[in-house]
Order: sequence, then structure tokens, then C-alpha cells
Amino acid sequence: METIQIFDTTLRDGEQAPGCSMNLKEKLKIARILEKMHVDILEAGFPVASPGDFEAVEKIAHAVHNTTVAALARTLDKDIDIAWEAVKKARNPRLHLFVATSPLHMQEKLHLTGEQVLERVQHSVAYAKKRVSNLEFSCEDATRSEIDFLCRVVETAIRNGATVINLPDTVGYVTPQEMENLIRTVRERVPCSDRAVFSVHCHNDLGLATANSLAGVQGGARQIECTINGIGERAGNASLEEVVMTMRTRPDIYRGLHTHIDTTQISQASHTVYSIIGQSAPLNKPIVGRNAFLHESGIHQHGVLADKRTYEILTPESVGIHHSPLVLGKHSGRHAFESHLQEMGYELDPDELDRCFAEFKELCDKVKHVTDADIEALVTHYQVTDDTEDGYALEWYAVSTSNYFRATSTVCLRHGEERVQAVARGDGPIDAAFSAIDEIMQPVRHTFELYRIHGISQSKDTLGEVHVKLIAGDHSFSGRGLSTDIIEGSLYAYIRAVNRLNAYTRKHPEDMPEDE
Repeated sequence: METIQIFDTTLRDGEQAPGCSMNLKEKLKIARILEKMHVDILEAGFPVASPGDFEAVEKIAHAVHNTTVAALARTLDKDIDIAWEAVKKARNPRLHLFVATSPLHMQEKLHLTGEQVLERVQHSVAYAKKRVSNLEFSCEDATRSEIDFLCRVVETAIRNGATVINLPDTVGYVTPQEMENLIRTVRERVPCSDRAVFSVHCHNDLGLATANSLAGVQGGARQIECTINGIGERAGNASLEEVVMTMRTRPDIYRGLHTHIDTTQISQASHTVYSIIGQSAPLNKPIVGRNAFLHESGIHQHGVLADKRTYEILTPESVGIHHSPLVLGKHSGRHAFESHLQEMGYELDPDELDRCFAEFKELCDKVKHVTDADIEALVTHYQVTDDTEDGYALEWYAVSTSNYFRATSTVCLRHGEERVQAVARGDGPIDAAFSAIDEIMQPVRHTFELYRIHGISQSKDTLGEVHVKLIAGDHSFSGRGLSTDIIEGSLYAYIRAVNRLNAYTRKHPEDMPEDE
């Protein structure tokens, strides 16, 4: 069996997408999940981009032990030095260099000739090789590059020390047949191609990222670059769960090829990433969408009852979706709760378990039926919540509202030992409550990028999951709240987002807009 390495770039390319920014705690959480999933390479970030990116890469390099940690850098000495400083203490560090090679990018973006790009490649790869043996080189916009020039760039990179060559479809332009031919042609025409692993990095602008990635494998690529849920710039990247499960489901096509991925971790990874970025899976999202294993048509239901294989080409269990016969409720004990979590793929430390169990018991007093989706929401809610230590917390609130007069809300927040109250009016209870919070917390001027309420299950007494994302200056700040009361959940989410906004404002006041 030959291994197809999975290079996950959720924390770099995925996090660059609008609305997908993450804080340090959230990045570390995802990094540990990727390691548990047995991802081969984890691209932790672009260290030169900001001090925050540098810190995240450095912390992940310390925290991850069984997965290669990569840092991205342009073909500039400064970038390479900073990337190396961030990643050098990883157990198996990788530097990932890139430069554009298409005529359009070289002329309009870099303002460089082809010969100047070649000189950059030669110098930067040799410069980086003095620091690390595991060195990847990417030809940005490779699929729109001239083939003769592309081969010269690849040969130069390999001869100067690159061990992985990535040919990205940066703008999601090519078709599967073109991608297969590109990988095969470059491998055949470059004399030293056998000294490097070839990789594909496909974007989904035309909906072909998964197909193009797998076509690249058939052309000889042995590394696929992808993200959890396919998040990423514009329409996103190739989806990790899609490429992995396609290869697992069709061994007749990908004969002799396999990945190291523990596919039973896919569902947990998907839900965690969606929770962190304040999104939920589209209903028809392959592998992880709510409808992926549901059947409503009578013909389909009859077939599945007779034999699941009639309409299911993979099982829910294969991606970590389990339906336990154990029914949990208000009389269930801590041991039963812990066992059920383990069946769902969650292993919590004692403090996390105590808190989740307490929240579970509270939920049992509020709703008639607690579903696996409710339990999963409680767990992921705790794991991705990151209130600042000196931030505010909700003590209590009250609202008065109708369709006849403006809503009024009284909010009491706790800040250390202090209790602060404010009263405000607004266009509905949420607007009034948020205005009261603003009076207490005094955030800088901001706008709402996202306010979303998502029902966890289909019952009317279900938990409501609220996501809030604020924009101030060029930065976004997210918060998440979970409650059977959507007003309470909204307050939790908004307070957490404002806590993050205020914490950043205190550290970087120069980045924030001035109040009007």
C-alpha cells in the first residue's frame, strides 16, 4: 500500500477566509483534533502576517507531537527567518515556500520577469534548506502557468533542496483531466522529479476541488492539501472529508493507495470547526451534512430498511456518527454520561466532564428529550468558549416587549466581584438587551457581520445555538451562546464577542476605529 499524505491547511488557508478567523485557543483545539485524526502535515499559519499568527504557529509547534507542523513563507529571507523561528521547536518542522509562476501573477502582482522569479526560487530554497530538511515549494497559480517555465521552476526548486513540490489550482480554474495531465507531465519532464513528493492544492471556485485533487493523485501526486469542511478563500478548498472518504469508499479506483486518517474522527472535527467559525453544515453537505444519512422518499426508505447498502455507500459509523441505544435523562449518572461521550468520540478531562455533566443535568430539567446533538453541542460549546479572564459575565436579565410599544431590557453583568446594571430600549428584546450591554461594557464602534440562531434538534424545546460576529476596524470578534432561551443565548454570545473586542482594543488601540 502506498500512502497519500493529507496536508491540512484549515488553520492557514481555511482561517484566511472571511468570517473564519480564530483565536489562539481555538486554533490549538483544532490542531489537537487534527493530530488525533492522524493528519500527516498540519499547516499552522503564515507567521510573518502578524504577531498573532507567529504566536499561534509557535504554540502549535510546541503542542503537537505526532504530526508534521508547517509554516508558510514567501520567497523572502525575512519571511523564511520568521517562519523558521515560529516552527523550529516542532518535533518534525516543515517550511512551506511559495511564489507565483503564471504570467498574469508575475507581471501584475509581483512585477517580476520569469528569470527574476527563477533567481528567487534558487536563492530562497537554498536559504531555507540551511534551516530545515523538510521543505515544500509551491508554484502559486500553477494551473495557469506556461508548462515549460513551470518545469524550469520545479527543477530549480528540487535541485536546491525542495522535498515536496506543490502545484496549486489557486483559483479553481482547471478540470480533472487537466489536473491529472499537469501532474503527470511535470513529473515526466523534470529530470529530478523522483527526488520530491508532488502535491495538489485545489480551490473550489467551479465546484471541482475534490475531483481535481483526486485527479492529481491519479496523475502521480502523493500529497493532497485540503481543509476540514472545505473552508477557505472564496468558495473554499478541497474538503478533507470528501477526498479521504472517496478514496476509502472506492479502493477499486484508488487501488493500492490509502491515507492515515482515522475517519471516525471526521464528524467531531467537522462540528468543532463549524462551531468555532460560527457556521453550520449545509443540509446537503457530503459526509457531514444533516441530510447525508437521512432518507425521506418512500422508495429509499423501503430499500434502506431492507439493506442499507441500497442507498448508503458509506456508513454513519465510518465517519464517527453513532446512534447509541442508551437513553440519557435527568436520572442518568455521571458514569453513564461519560460512557456515552466516549461512544460519541469525546474524551474529556475531569474538570471538563464535571462542567458538561452539570450543564447536561440543567438541560434535562428544561427539555423533555436530550438528543445526541444536544450533548454534542454542550461539549463543543464548552471546548470553544474562550472568555477573557477580566471580562464580563451575564448575571441576570429581564425584558419587556410587545408589538405595541418598544422593548425595554434590564441587564446585570458581573465583572469580578462587581455587579453592574443598565436599562435600555430598542427595536425588540435583542436590540434592547444588546444596547444595555453596550452601556455597561462600552465597546468601540463596531458593526455586526453575523447574528445567527440555529436549533440543535427538531423539537420545539431544543437548545438554541447563537453565533455573533462583530467587525471593528479590520478585525472580527466572535461569540457563541447556548441556551433553551434564545434571548439568553444571544446575550451570552454578544457578551463573549464584546469581551474579545475589548481585550483586543486594550492591547492594540491603534487598530480600532475612533468613536464618532
